[in-house]
Amino acid sequence: MASVAVRSNSMERKIISISGKRQITIPQKYFEALGFNNEAECILQNNAIVIRPIRENTGSEFTEQILADLIAQGLSGEELLTKFKEISGKITPAIDRLISEADSIAKGEKKSATMSDVFGAEDN
Repeated sequence: MASVAVRSNSMERKIISISGKRQITIPQKYFEALGFNNEAECILQNNAIVIRPIRENTGSEFTEQILADLIAQGLSGEELLTKFKEISGKITPAIDRLISEADSIAKGEKKSATMSDVFGAEDN
């Protein structure tokens, strides 16, 4: 396997081999730097293949809100960290339950809420 590394500003280039089964090996340095796990997303874009790690929905989009709320409650230090981990750990299971419920509704296995159920009866 021949490999050449060239580094310029914000880009690093490395030539890698492609096996007879069309397989490649991501260089360890890149694998670790980008946080790959056991799956990658492969995108054909502008005559190039982009391979990037799949990011699990960890609820990170709620991180700022969770931290702001905990700080507003006066938490700091180890207590803040402990409570943050506790609350963050509940986000993914909650999202999974919502997706499961939406799937059940889409399959007709479960009745969905109406607009009135969610927002109350409309006043005339």
